[in-house]
Amino acid sequence: MFIDRFGRKITYLRISVTDRCNMRCVYCMPADGIIQTNHHSIMRYEEITQVIRLAAKHGVNEIRLTGGEPLVRTNLPELVAMISKIEGIDDISLTTNGLMLGMFAKPLADAGLKRVNVSLDTLIPERFSRITRGGQLSQVLNGLELAEMWGLNPIKINTVVMRNVNDDELESLAQLSKNRSWHVRFIEIMPLQNQNYWGDGFPSPKDTWISVSEMMDRLGKLGLEKVENMTGSGPAVEYRLPDAEGRIGFIAPVSKPFCSQCNRLRLTADGNLRPCLMSDQEVPILETLRKGEDILPLFERALWRKPEAHELQEKRTPSGRTMHQIGG
Repeated sequence: MFIDRFGRKITYLRISVTDRCNMRCVYCMPADGIIQTNHHSIMRYEEITQVIRLAAKHGVNEIRLTGGEPLVRTNLPELVAMISKIEGIDDISLTTNGLMLGMFAKPLADAGLKRVNVSLDTLIPERFSRITRGGQLSQVLNGLELAEMWGLNPIKINTVVMRNVNDDELESLAQLSKNRSWHVRFIEIMPLQNQNYWGDGFPSPKDTWISVSEMMDRLGKLGLEKVENMTGSGPAVEYRLPDAEGRIGFIAPVSKPFCSQCNRLRLTADGNLRPCLMSDQEVPILETLRKGEDILPLFERALWRKPEAHELQEKRTPSGRTMHQIGG
């Protein structure tokens, strides 16, 4: 069993399969993108599964595939099928922006993917295009429908709430959970290399943060009911609208950190174990893996470097990778 020096059991591995993305969301990536990692430096599927096999032998049973946008990686269902054959892995999920989900929902489900999280910050087409710098809302909504049809449930919708950007849609987004078993999760924006100018028509990034407490106050008139049996092992505190099929979750990484319950490590697309999203600490494993050497000591080093908590409240933020390079 992987246990860090604070006694937390690590059962969850988030794997970025690419740093490339087909959108340029204002709070995630610069408009002109970033210098992409060269092909040779990206982990091959066989290498990713080799890492997962080792992790599974030490108690990891949950895998989430992320990016960038993971669906731009060629033949992603092939990787899902490889992971699904690994003994001890009980859950394989995917975080996606949804643009290509309609195309891949069935192949992913057939390969063994269990469920998806889809990033969706607005239900207004023009606003969606502005936030994503060119994305089409209709493609994402179609992807959600097809993911549900092919059994990738529960559908989870991740909404980063930003003051004077999309906070006027809290209620309409929450209503997505009313008549179908979609779980909408409202997330505080995290200051991770995203505090530079977003473009004309957007507020200063430093003025966009909204606490989960304020979000809940605004939604209070809807009669939120606390849910006791949580879905999955994530950090969301869950509620339900009266008689709703789905749920509403709130994730407060800044105002109410959940570090004491953190059960995860991250693996970047270029083969670095990252013990904490909000720390620049990383442990390279790809070179060792390609030499055929044992990477277990590197996992142990990453566990040792996992901090007790992030330092956002002390105004200390990572300065290395952007969010899309880590996988969230």
